Amino acid sequence: MSFFHKDLIGIERLDKKELQFILDNVKAFKTLFTRNVKKAPTLIGKTVVTLFFEPSTRTRNSFEIAAKRLSADVINIAVNVSSLVKGESLIDTGKTLEAMNADYIIIRHSLTGAPEILSKNLNASIINAGDGFHEHPTQGLLDLYTIYEKKKTLKNLKVLLVGDILHSRVAKSNIWALTKMGVQVSVSGPPTLIPQRIEELGVKVYYNLDQALKETDVVNILRIQLERQQENLFPSVREYTALYQVTKERLALLKRDVLIMHPGPMNRGIEISSDAADSVNSVINEQVTNGIAVRMAVLYLLKPNKPNKTKTRQKNVY
Repeated sequence: MSFFHKDLIGIERLDKKELQFILDNVKAFKTLFTRNVKKAPTLIGKTVVTLFFEPSTRTRNSFEIAAKRLSADVINIAVNVSSLVKGESLIDTGKTLEAMNADYIIIRHSLTGAPEILSKNLNASIINAGDGFHEHPTQGLLDLYTIYEKKKTLKNLKVLLVGDILHSRVAKSNIWALTKMGVQVSVSGPPTLIPQRIEELGVKVYYNLDQALKETDVVNILRIQLERQQENLFPSVREYTALYQVTKERLALLKRDVLIMHPGPMNRGIEISSDAADSVNSVINEQVTNGIAVRMAVLYLLKPNKPNKTKTRQKNVY
């Protein structure tokens, strides 16, 4: 099977075979990334641009490391000092970057659809690093891979997403990825932070966290995104922590081999206690490592629309 997409805008557009193909490639790139010689010439001569309109540490750095491990040149655009603050349109900025021979543009934007706009107007490969309340596909892929790697299978697994589902693009990408791979997905949080009609995506909803934790194989804990909320959607942080924080006491309710996950950054003492974050069940740091391998695989598999250059990208050089 080949993966011929130019862009990665969202997991919703990928099918099960494509997701499995990505997982298979991630394994090889993780082997490369964790060995003594960590670089490969896969993307030598290619240029990767990161264009982040929102703050990011993990995702931006992860993409930068991934690109450099594949021998690409990396340019980070400081949006607050770019021509965008002078009124230049997103499309014109993208075309300017492409005229500078950018092969990949990795974009994070507060508005849903920004990566889609670039995708339709540029030949460069566009990678969505998070747009509005839409998706964060590489986070969804790295979470999927972490579960697959640790559990060895996705068959009959039960995964619970806890927290701010409404504002979380990570939740959307996780739901699409997991349900497409046959995983049973549940969500738990305050009613005001659960999207209406989410059950139509094949998801089960729990408002009582202790009930939701029963028989769960994986708990993925999401951050309360106070910066995205336009109104107070729960009475207080104190009440939220009492009802929905994953704590040491709640770990006792779970299976002994349960996985504790968090996409970061963590708010210790709010959605997760230090006991849970640092427990033997936690794979939070492994998610970070897997994120680099996933992004290496994505950069390798995407195909920019550039004549006479696609043949060289078919070689298995990792």
